[in-house]
Amino acid sequence: MGRAPHLLPSDGPDPSSGARLRAAILKLARRLRSIEGGIDLTPAEFSALATIVRSGQIRPSVLAQAEGLNPTMLSRLLPRLTATGVVTRGVDPHDRRAVVLQATPEGRRRHRELRDARARLLESALEQLPAPSRQAVLGALSGLEALADLLPQR
Repeated sequence: MGRAPHLLPSDGPDPSSGARLRAAILKLARRLRSIEGGIDLTPAEFSALATIVRSGQIRPSVLAQAEGLNPTMLSRLLPRLTATGVVTRGVDPHDRRAVVLQATPEGRRRHRELRDARARLLESALEQLPAPSRQAVLGALSGLEALADLLPQR
């Protein structure tokens, strides 16, 4: 007699659900990253700019940690961000020996424009989904947000 197949409890997750979720998230992320919005920044530069915008002011070492960048990558990325006029370097008002990064008004504008263009693209795609699929996606948002909070940061 052959072995009985291993059955998951009916309330357990499908063993492929993690792989499917990862694939769907990566596909969405790739397609959203392809929307450049004319901001002339690489995906890594835009991600760093977004972190700087959200932070207000941030030390380069904290930015590197938040973005998962090594010192070499950070040393290549920061001059480009300052040269394109989206980020300025300044002195930390609490520790005059330290440097802080801050988005310029132009950097905040570019960030907002690309973020909004991507949001509009998603909203348009949501409108094209059949109602049950659209409701399933929208109904899953709070669960996806909670799931993201459970995952470790870089």
